[in-house]
Amino acid sequence: MTSKYKYLIIGSGPTGLGAAYRLKELGITDFQIIEKENYIGGLATSFTDSMGFTWDVGGHVQFSHYDYFDNLMEKALGTDGWLTHQRESWVWIKNRFIPYPFQNNIRYLPKETMWMCLAGIIKNYKETQNTTPSNFEEWIYATFGNGIAEEFMLPYNYKVWAFKPRQLAYNWIGERVAVTDLERVAKNIIFETDDLSWGPNNTFKFPKYGGTGAIWKAIGENLIGTEYISLNKEVSKIEADAKYVILKNGEKIEYETLITTIPIDILYEKIENAPNYLVETAKKLKHSKTNVVGIGLKGKPKKELETKCWMYFPEKNSPYYRVTVFSNYSPNNVPDINKYWSLMAETSESSEKPVNHSTLIEETVNELYNDGLIEDKNDVVSKFLLSFEYGYPTPSVERDELLKPLRPWLESKNIFSRGRFGAWKYEVSNQDHSLMQGVELVNFLINGEKEITIDFPSIANAGKGKN
Repeated sequence: MTSKYKYLIIGSGPTGLGAAYRLKELGITDFQIIEKENYIGGLATSFTDSMGFTWDVGGHVQFSHYDYFDNLMEKALGTDGWLTHQRESWVWIKNRFIPYPFQNNIRYLPKETMWMCLAGIIKNYKETQNTTPSNFEEWIYATFGNGIAEEFMLPYNYKVWAFKPRQLAYNWIGERVAVTDLERVAKNIIFETDDLSWGPNNTFKFPKYGGTGAIWKAIGENLIGTEYISLNKEVSKIEADAKYVILKNGEKIEYETLITTIPIDILYEKIENAPNYLVETAKKLKHSKTNVVGIGLKGKPKKELETKCWMYFPEKNSPYYRVTVFSNYSPNNVPDINKYWSLMAETSESSEKPVNHSTLIEETVNELYNDGLIEDKNDVVSKFLLSFEYGYPTPSVERDELLKPLRPWLESKNIFSRGRFGAWKYEVSNQDHSLMQGVELVNFLINGEKEITIDFPSIANAGKGKN
């Protein structure tokens, strides 16, 4: 069985859907999305467990750097399909909650720890830094001082990335980390003020129904059309010169242009006769696995959690680095908001930070209880585990050099690798970035326009897509 399309798109996550939507918007219908799973959405999918609790693949929130993205979100769910939240995020450390960002709110710490953090900032101000950091760990020490580095930044980032910060570069940071300002920190301490508004997602939207996955399901089914999307179609191999793919079921699909969101290391393994040095180069890219534990509970959250969105956990006692009060995102994330609520915990994993999946759920419940988020373990009525091998594309020290030869060879074969793991650029891999990578690629292929998001992340993150 053979079929042929001008544009073949592999993957129905935000990037693949963005490319397909833009093609159709331009009046081009000779395309097909193939998806190995039996659902649309990729890492932006949502799942409902047997008890009726809805879970995302991690703590997704909707904020945007692009008008195009905002307009499409409204088309997907309508103006009344969203809830808007003021971000309320916290750090749990030293048996207390500290407002995020941690470095601006150290006044909440015990005095000895507060002074250690403040002294580190002062020391950095007094001692001029003459060397350029060579990795994320060095950048952390140079930016925050020893106290904040060792109390929060280093342990927390290890828990997030599942790699030591010294293995990461720091050029991805941009808007994602608030740097320290001695005057601001000192003022907050003296006047006992909270510093809560920093960051691009200080307000965010979330779907009323169906979790994050509802957005991408609506775009795929309603705005693109199911006739353009084939599920349960896993690619076995790609013939780059002859321009066709073979699926695991034996089906052959010919194409003129291939748009792929397959992780680029796996992509190279699937390409017949790809240069061996490029296959080996792609294998050196680092990534971490995502484990999401959903805990459905009867009753209501304790008062301290009633308005919180998510919380960061830097300390070693807990497996998770972030916990979201997911029922606060939408009351429809639980079967009946008058009877139930929910917590969603995220734990990273890598070859250097293994996780015991057989004990992770119980370990999570125990530590949620020890950390005071759950008051009675008997309130737990649902436990749900989602594990995805490809969770975070690690911005390792060597990442940019590894990526340099990979895209040009693919594009010489009319293969375009985009998306969270197709481009492997964490700094532009949120939902808005990922969708726009697909949209901008089509604009490049059809109209020759520059791709801003993938090629100029700092410009994309500066909000140049907003009027």
